[in-house]
Amino acid sequence: MESSTPPPAPHRRLRRAGLALLTLLIALGGFVLVLLFFESRDSSQVPQSAGGAPGGVPGQAVRNQARAHRPGAPIRRDGVPLTRDQLLHALALGDVVMVYGTSAPPQQLRALQQTVSGPFDPVLAASGAAVILARRAGTDGVVALAWRRMLHARSAADPALQDFADYWLGRAGG
Repeated sequence: MESSTPPPAPHRRLRRAGLALLTLLIALGGFVLVLLFFESRDSSQVPQSAGGAPGGVPGQAVRNQARAHRPGAPIRRDGVPLTRDQLLHALALGDVVMVYGTSAPPQQLRALQQTVSGPFDPVLAASGAAVILARRAGTDGVVALAWRRMLHARSAADPALQDFADYWLGRAGG
């Protein structure tokens, strides 16, 4: 007499497949959580002393202007004056804005922009991933802005500007 095991019932096969899938999802979910944990702790891009601010955070804190922020003011190009709404909208999205007072952006700012985010692109700006150059008459040196942060540099060649942009780009606030 041959002894053979009867094939598993359809519901048993489904249960086994479901358990295998659940085990796989749990394993993958744990892997993703571990990656997110380590990614959130990565501070390798910016030195802890960037900008000389306490706690290693570049720039100084400024007043929260969330109430003054009106969404829907996209920036279509840089190198021009921005309205208050455009500026606040860009900062709330996570963009970094470099304000200068000369008639054209200093070459060092264009080079910084190229290094950090590439040339201005309205799609990048709308997603909070752009360094935006903005002209404002009467600005002395360069003022770097991020959501609730500001850094004043005497010249566009100040390396603290790149530290600021590297640290704050993509950190949405509004």
